[in-house]
Amino acid sequence: MKFVLRPLKETGFGFQALAAGFSLMLAVGLGAVWYMEHNGHIVTGMNNQVVWGLPHVFAVFLVVAASGALNMASMASVFGKTEFKPLAPLSGVLAIALLAGGLLVLMLDLGRPDRLLVTVTHMNFKSIFSLNIFLYSGFFGFVAAYIWTMMERRMNRFTPLAGFFAFIWRMALTTGTGLIFGFLVARQAYDSALLAPLFIAISLSYGLAVFIWVLMLACHAGDRPLGDVLVAKLARLQIIFIAAGFYFVLVYHLTNMYFTKHHDFERFILLEGGIYTALFWLGQIVLGCVVPLLMLLHPHIGALRGRVAASAGLVMVGGLAQMYVTIVGGQAFGLVLFPGYQVRSSFYDGVTASYASSLPEWLLGLGGVALVGLIVMLALRVLGFLPERLDDSVFNANSAAATAHASA
Repeated sequence: MKFVLRPLKETGFGFQALAAGFSLMLAVGLGAVWYMEHNGHIVTGMNNQVVWGLPHVFAVFLVVAASGALNMASMASVFGKTEFKPLAPLSGVLAIALLAGGLLVLMLDLGRPDRLLVTVTHMNFKSIFSLNIFLYSGFFGFVAAYIWTMMERRMNRFTPLAGFFAFIWRMALTTGTGLIFGFLVARQAYDSALLAPLFIAISLSYGLAVFIWVLMLACHAGDRPLGDVLVAKLARLQIIFIAAGFYFVLVYHLTNMYFTKHHDFERFILLEGGIYTALFWLGQIVLGCVVPLLMLLHPHIGALRGRVAASAGLVMVGGLAQMYVTIVGGQAFGLVLFPGYQVRSSFYDGVTASYASSLPEWLLGLGGVALVGLIVMLALRVLGFLPERLDDSVFNANSAAATAHASA
């Protein structure tokens, strides 16, 4: 199985324009952070009821996608699908970039990022937030070591071991992210251990969708062939991952319907939630699941690059809608303090909270996306994370070699 990794040297105006655009987006995003820090969060749409707004939607989406972006590397090193080995370095660097972008938005949105050191040195180990600090830093370390074993020929013998630890850690990372919400027992929208496997399932489709876009754009920018066989395999994987995510969403809502204390929340999200109901059905279910599945079921999907790219884009749009419904919708729902009883006070008891995202919040979220793009583009431009060829002849040769190795 021979493949050659080379940096993107011959890039045209489009590559440079995209890098400049990402740089401008990042600068504007940092300016929005300064504006919010200088004037306070009163300039955002957040309030006492909705304390996690649109930046958290971007942040959690990027963190969850970071775990799924490691799909190709894990399949090659852990599950023995060595035909995907040429894609493993790009998979690793994309995972690191996505996590870095998500954590940037997360840290800058929480307020007082200058006090991060205090948070690190004064931890409450009963809090899932404190445990996630170790999960995030560990993910950086394990994936970086994994990439090193793949890129350094002398360390190749350690790649399966490094890949195994990176795979286990990515599962723990996504579990911890899901349990941020699953452990919030005070809110009817959360309070479910099913959020952990749900986040693991949706991370697979989110990460693969981002990976497909990056792979296609990188091959186009570097004028490198991308075969129909590989594209078809990625499309079939996306079908499986979308279906898995939809299954856990279904189980989550059916489980909530079983418990009386969650009935009002389910009615709110599924029927009476206004923008949240629309985003759930039209954004998350229709655009994020049903339409991509129908688009990818074409028998000759490998040759339909535009359709594959469009379906990946819809998965990302549906993912952002799902995060918005989960994070913002879960906070906007008026708490039911005592199911079956009426509770009255002067502090919004049982009242749906209002939230409208502001421009600075959008700029901060897009700034995190821009950081992801810059990291990936710099890595592809400087280091050899992308094979010279991924056409059908090379991929079929790698698949045949993998099959022969497995038979032996």
